[in-house]
Amino acid sequence: MVYRTKTYIAADWDGDKNAVEQLYKWKKSNYWSLDFHDAHDLTQARDSSLNCSIKSSLATRLDVSKTFVLIVGNTTKTVRSGSCQYCGSYNSWTQSRARGHSVDYRSYIEYECEKAIRDGLKIVVLYNAGSVNKSKCPDSIKYHGTHVAMWKWENGQYYWDYQSVKRALE
Repeated sequence: MVYRTKTYIAADWDGDKNAVEQLYKWKKSNYWSLDFHDAHDLTQARDSSLNCSIKSSLATRLDVSKTFVLIVGNTTKTVRSGSCQYCGSYNSWTQSRARGHSVDYRSYIEYECEKAIRDGLKIVVLYNAGSVNKSKCPDSIKYHGTHVAMWKWENGQYYWDYQSVKRALE
C-alpha cells in the first residue's frame, strides 16, 4: 500500500517561477509556517528525457501525493510543453512514436491535472494574480478543488497573500 503524504506542485515553471519560489520561501522560513512534504524531492526527470519518460516520473511523484497544487498564470492553459509532437521520438509523418510508446498530445500540466483528479487528490489552485480568473485555468481542473489568488491589494499595491495560501493548503 502506498501512503500519500506529499504535496505536488505543478506550474508553468517559466512563466510562474516567482510564485513557485515564493511557496518554497514560505516553506523554508523560520517566520512563516507553511509546511509541506515536497513530492519533487522523490525523483527528478532530466529535461533531456523523452516526454513520456518525464510523464512517468511525474506519475511516480503524483502517486505518493495527497495534495495537488496548481499555480495558474497567464500562460498556464496554453502551454504545450510535454506533448508528443514536441518530442524527438515523435514522427510527424506517421503521427506515431519511434520508441513504441502511445502518442499523447497533452501537455505536462494537462497530464498532471487529469491524473490528480483521477486519483482523487486534494486540489488547490493558486492564481499568480490578485484575483481568481478561471478562464486561465486548464479546463480539466477548472471546477475542482479550492481556487485562491496568491496576491492581495493593500496600501495601494499588491503583496503576496500568505494567509490565503496557507488556509487553502491546510
